Amino acid sequence: MKASSTKLYVKKNFNSLFKSMDFVSKNFLNNEKSDKKTFHIYWNIYQQLGTAWEFLGLQCKHWDGYKKSRDKKETCRICGKVKSANEFYYLIPRVGKKEIGKILTPNSDKTFSSKKKAQIVNDTIDFHGAEVNVDVHNSYKSRFLTKTFNIASERGVTVKERGIECIIYDRLVSIKLNVEGKKIGKKKYGGFPWELRKQDLKNFPVIFDYDEKNNLLGLTILT
Repeated sequence: MKASSTKLYVKKNFNSLFKSMDFVSKNFLNNEKSDKKTFHIYWNIYQQLGTAWEFLGLQCKHWDGYKKSRDKKETCRICGKVKSANEFYYLIPRVGKKEIGKILTPNSDKTFSSKKKAQIVNDTIDFHGAEVNVDVHNSYKSRFLTKTFNIASERGVTVKERGIECIIYDRLVSIKLNVEGKKIGKKKYGGFPWELRKQDLKNFPVIFDYDEKNNLLGLTILT
């Protein structure tokens, strides 16, 4: 659907929705003569219309900009959504490509006092059984025993499928194999592939992860 057609469709549906909400509110919720049972029925209807408002609002791109409300908040001229308010729902197509959110990267050179303050996004979705997590944060301070360290800013994407975990950072890719049911040692080591000559390792920056029993745990690729 074209943007112009979508805009007209959304506007039309919002006008109908707001008229329905006004009708219920004026004729039943504000009617002092309504008995308790009738009032409760139409109160539930009004709540359902409110939920429809939230989901319809996900289709609005706020084409006409924002206006100031009575409490001095900026609200969309079409859907009434408050600017910068958090979204609690996502509207995605049943088939085809799904798009949720946008690419976020570290956006500050400042080192924050904690990861919570440095956090930009840490969100997880379970998509058809595959778990995807996106963790983006600026630099922050971390304390271990008596020492304080600066943790670098980074964007990390983790994909988990059937016990295998793939973590993608700015400078490396890490793959952890499924070790469920295996007798894994307590110690973990890392080493480059021995078949390659040292002068060639710069072209194959791969580190294998294994334990003292020589179980392969995964690998790390430096990018």
